[in-house]
Amino acid sequence: MMLYFRHLLILVICLLPINECRKHRTREKRWTRSVETEKRGTSLMKKPPDVTKARKLKTEHLLRVEDHDFTMRPAFGGPAIPVGVDVQVESLDSISEVDMDFTMTLYLRHYWKDERLSFASTTNKSMTFDGRLVKKIWVPDVFFVHSKRSFIHDTTTDNIMLRVYPDGHVLYSMRVTVTAACNMDFSRFPLDTQTCSLELESYAYTDEDLMLYWKNGDESLSTDDRISLSQFLIQKFHTTSRLAFYSSTGWYNRLYINFTLRRHIFFFLLQTYFPATLMVMLSWVSFWIDRRAVPARVSLGITTVLTMSTIITGVNASMPRVSYIKAVDIYLWVSFVFVFLSVLEYAAVNYLSTVQDRRERKLRDRVRSQSLSCTCGLSHTRTMILDGMYGEADANSLAGYTAAPTVPEEEPEKQEHMVVHLSVSNASTAAKKKGIRHFSIIQNTHVIDKYSRIIFPGSYIFFNLIYWSVYC
Repeated sequence: MMLYFRHLLILVICLLPINECRKHRTREKRWTRSVETEKRGTSLMKKPPDVTKARKLKTEHLLRVEDHDFTMRPAFGGPAIPVGVDVQVESLDSISEVDMDFTMTLYLRHYWKDERLSFASTTNKSMTFDGRLVKKIWVPDVFFVHSKRSFIHDTTTDNIMLRVYPDGHVLYSMRVTVTAACNMDFSRFPLDTQTCSLELESYAYTDEDLMLYWKNGDESLSTDDRISLSQFLIQKFHTTSRLAFYSSTGWYNRLYINFTLRRHIFFFLLQTYFPATLMVMLSWVSFWIDRRAVPARVSLGITTVLTMSTIITGVNASMPRVSYIKAVDIYLWVSFVFVFLSVLEYAAVNYLSTVQDRRERKLRDRVRSQSLSCTCGLSHTRTMILDGMYGEADANSLAGYTAAPTVPEEEPEKQEHMVVHLSVSNASTAAKKKGIRHFSIIQNTHVIDKYSRIIFPGSYIFFNLIYWSVYC
């Protein structure tokens, strides 16, 4: 019995290594299959390793930022480093005549080579970074000359991009809105054409250290075809470059973005020129109104003068206070003079009419007094009607006749007429019958009004012909 248990124990001990060997082989097969499956999946997905998880491939270590002094420009002590620039104009936001400036939004890009940023790469692909790396490396110190305000857009993050290539070439791009001064000439306003410039220049580096240039010549400046302004037509964008000299620091490379703007005239025709012309034409209406209608002519003249003053004030309120005369000032002030002269014309007509009425009244009294003293010896009388507008020569020719008022003085519509009884002898009646029968001097409109109806419109038309031929 004991022998039987010994043989059974020996058999179990012998079978245990065999079972472990089979399990090991099974594990090896499973592991081999899983490795093959992973290899197949990797070959299908081709997913590159995430270099950001490797500590030794950190940006500072890859670009060796900590190994160099980036406060110095590339190739310090050597020739000037060339920095290419190109610009894409996104929008031309506004033009202000009062402040003499413009606002522009653009993409500003710089290109240069810094061998300190070169890195090894098997694929020769560039690396792109945001604005956080810009503070750790050297970048060109380009600024906008004559700028009043400028800022880099920061929604939703700073609009800055830095792209580094394996050989050390760098692309630095930013989105900027800048408000810069523009020296405008308003001598031909609103028929003017303005040329403005946005100037770029290095602040610290002279032309011996940094050579700023347009990367692709005129093609370095690109614009959006949809750019438009309400008051201007954008005619031309072009680039130029030249050297700028400062007496204390030296010569600097300066780049110019030039654009030409032509003003739309239709708005000013509707708001300024047409109203002014209509006011001048309205002032001419008084020449056809009876000179005795004082309230009508005076109120019309004052209304046109005040309206012209309002138009001139409104135009100048939206313009800078320049010390020279603008084209619109010439037109408005000449129109104002025409309106003012129409008021003076009626003042002259009214004054001369008053003087003439006084003279006629004196003459009427003289004729009446002479007729009363010379009525004896005449056989019969004839009647002559005189209008109030006769002259002294006509009255003197009636000195030998009897004058008697036959029209009541209380009737206002007949105050200017006088009935003269002419007493003549039978001998002289036939002689005077052919010379003086019946005459009436009627002159309701003064001669100045007649001439003004022709002179004023003709002069204003002549002025308009000269004005538009010179400024258009």
